[in-house]
Amino acid sequence: MITTTGFSAQARFTGKAWGVEGLQIAEYPGPLGIHDANQIAQNVESSLFDRIVKGLTDNSGIAGAESKAGRLSQRDVVFTGTVEEVNRFFVSKEWTDGLPIVPPTIKRVEEFLRYTDRSPDEVIAVLPSANLGATPWNIAVNAVMAGCNPEHMPLILAAVEALGDERCCLGSLGSTSGIFPYILINGPIVKQLGIEHGAQLISRGPNPAIGRAIALIVRNIAGFRPGTSYMGTFGYPLAFTLAESDDQTPWEQFHVEQGFDRNVSTVTIGVTNNWGASPAAYDTPDQSGAETALQLLAREITHKTRLFNFPGSGPDAETVMITLLISPSVAKSLAAAGYTKQDVIRLVYEKSRMPLREFDWVLKYTAIMRTTARERAEAGVFPKEFMGEPDDIVRILSSPDVLTVVVCGDPHRNRVMVLEGGHTRPTTKPITLPKNWDELLRSSK
Repeated sequence: MITTTGFSAQARFTGKAWGVEGLQIAEYPGPLGIHDANQIAQNVESSLFDRIVKGLTDNSGIAGAESKAGRLSQRDVVFTGTVEEVNRFFVSKEWTDGLPIVPPTIKRVEEFLRYTDRSPDEVIAVLPSANLGATPWNIAVNAVMAGCNPEHMPLILAAVEALGDERCCLGSLGSTSGIFPYILINGPIVKQLGIEHGAQLISRGPNPAIGRAIALIVRNIAGFRPGTSYMGTFGYPLAFTLAESDDQTPWEQFHVEQGFDRNVSTVTIGVTNNWGASPAAYDTPDQSGAETALQLLAREITHKTRLFNFPGSGPDAETVMITLLISPSVAKSLAAAGYTKQDVIRLVYEKSRMPLREFDWVLKYTAIMRTTARERAEAGVFPKEFMGEPDDIVRILSSPDVLTVVVCGDPHRNRVMVLEGGHTRPTTKPITLPKNWDELLRSSK
């Protein structure tokens, strides 16, 4: 494998995840993306070429590739001490996100296990890139640490199933662009557990703890550690949780669109590069607030960081999915104007356009592939319209299918938001409740 400075550890982790132990690395010195052609040629000749030859001919590192570190049993007590001492120890092991944790005592973990009928040692999913088995026991450990309540356990188990689904493609999460997961919850469990879906939803109720639990699972079971296999240039915010406003949406709920009955509770794992500005949709002299909202959504899409991947389709294109968050008031305004959810998706797809000259600038200065839109179109990755003239207006989304709509947020605000993600696809799983769920809920109140 040829890498650039800082990525050799990630390459070894990725190689191990795909079954290649002791992957040989040839590291290009420095940031390739900002070196000109002469500097690249000089670095290749002066150092990279010799490293490639060494990697192809020196097998001394492969024999000892297996780690000699002993593995702990899930139930081993790793530390005993005060809360402060436990926190310091966990931080030293990089098992936390740097914030204080709830010590995951055996008693606390066993309380979480009461909320599932699955065996504590059953493998729910194998999570790349570490390829470790996620079991109810180690899932509960991370949920306790995050500050979750025991009744959140079925929800978190379903989220881990989604993380392990090949469509989620969790192994690609470590991008330098800073992709991070979010959790979308639908169905009756939203009200049962008091999951927030209205104003300030990601910051209230159990939502922050649930998001944090997923982030700790990604760190401790999937093995994504900042600076080693989690390479966000500026780091990562905490994973967040939101629920759809099932009783506020004028349209079919998200999980129903995915093929589930509306009375089934589900968890969806998605990823995004941003939690950014939320523009307001106002009436203007020439159009209604509903029409303004559609224009705003399309405009937001044309300003996203992964724009250069949006038009791609086919086997050589990167997976890019876009989630449109629409507040209930805007959704109702759109519905009152006669728009179905499918209309919204189709119109946003149609309106997400920009001059080819502008798109080519983005491609030239933000993508590392150093190709033009025309070259990609000739290769069959972009549509043929990208072979046009610089002032041509091109549609930048590959298909309406890359768009999903979720109605949530403050019902008294006219806001929309665009979450764009790369490498992965939103993945939905049903939540399996224990047989005595109702009894457990009553005892938890």
